[in-house]
Amino acid sequence: MTALGTLSITTDGRCALRFERRLAHPQDKVWRALTQIEHLRWWFAEVLDYDQSRFDAALGAELGFVPTAEHAAIGTSHGRVTQVEAPTLLEYTWGSELLRWELEADGAGCRLVFTNIFDDRGFAPAMGAGWHAGLERLHDYLDDRAPDQATLEIDPAAWERLQADYERALA
Repeated sequence: MTALGTLSITTDGRCALRFERRLAHPQDKVWRALTQIEHLRWWFAEVLDYDQSRFDAALGAELGFVPTAEHAAIGTSHGRVTQVEAPTLLEYTWGSELLRWELEADGAGCRLVFTNIFDDRGFAPAMGAGWHAGLERLHDYLDDRAPDQATLEIDPAAWERLQADYERALA
């Protein structure tokens, strides 16, 4: 299993969940996967309806995160792009959360640092497991492998183990 994310507390008391991954793909390819909705739909949050959601990686762009009919109870969330320096930095809000994606060239590949800042520490294990699974799907997508959602979405025991790993790690 890839390394678990780490949790810290920001100076203003918010939670910062941080992941670091080495990807064997050029920065530009990873940037496209992070910023273009036609790529996001294959690995990002599976609760979103990508035909209805709005995502534009332009500074100040308004974002709309629309759930699928199956997840309609979570409601539509909005955000705004707060920083963008293509192809190295993308930061945006998603409701009250802040998502920051940093890319650094590393030989033929790149290093990805993803940080999710949010308020409620009680959500950290579930968020950690969710982002961990999403980053695994990103890795599969970049490698042109069908994202292995079966591991977590179809196998509840695998999801429970991953969430338990995060509960222990982030306690």
